[in-house]
Amino acid sequence: MNDVQNRRDHRKIEINKVGVKNIKYPITVLDKAKGVQHTVASVNMYVDLPHRFKGTHMSRFVEILNRYKGNIAIKNFSKILSEMKHKLKAKSAHLEVEFPYFIEKEAPVTRAKSLMEYICRFCGSSNDNNQDDFYVGIVVPITTVCPCSKEISEFGAHNQRSVVTVNLRFKKFIWIEDIIHIIEECASCDLYSILKRPDEKFVTEKAYEKPMFVEDVVREVARRLKKDKNITWFTVESENFESIHNHSAYAFVERNRKE
Repeated sequence: MNDVQNRRDHRKIEINKVGVKNIKYPITVLDKAKGVQHTVASVNMYVDLPHRFKGTHMSRFVEILNRYKGNIAIKNFSKILSEMKHKLKAKSAHLEVEFPYFIEKEAPVTRAKSLMEYICRFCGSSNDNNQDDFYVGIVVPITTVCPCSKEISEFGAHNQRSVVTVNLRFKKFIWIEDIIHIIEECASCDLYSILKRPDEKFVTEKAYEKPMFVEDVVREVARRLKKDKNITWFTVESENFESIHNHSAYAFVERNRKE
């Protein structure tokens, strides 16, 4: 059969990334408390395409993914990227794996147990010099109370649910749970799936006693991450979904270990 993808393209335009996106795929990730956790990821796989080729072979991405069924782990990213470049005759390859990760949390007073969902990402790339890059991303929802509102109001203060996103490069293995714990400690209060009335009283008062601007959140998370010499690079961003405005408040920090 004719290989249409290998036909010559005369427009002379290279494509930086071409591939498959949003493949739903079961994966197993390490769980600090239970050993492993089974979840379903959304996988993106891309390679570059030289200007002389009309297209890439999309089915080969899925074939490679299937070969690593049950082993789509951080330690295998380099192997998968190398195989993507080899099988698709590419100079560069990119692999992104995003998945929900669940941690069992106890309510602060009643100790009622429930599962909290966090979004995690494993992102890797390999260039034409066989230099690999890898980072982990974690998205954590939190609560913040506005310091200004508390300062100027006779009664109460407005609060908001916020989302903190941290991306990390590191030298040795890190636990997802440890990073989540750091982020939640830097909030006015963390979130829970189940809160009884005594718990609701506790978290409301805890948040009120620890008001945080969006700037405070990213600075405090950055301060904690800078103390960990295993982390070589990070970004921290926080978006506060304002309860008294029709817009969000936002802050972002990026640091390299050398800074």
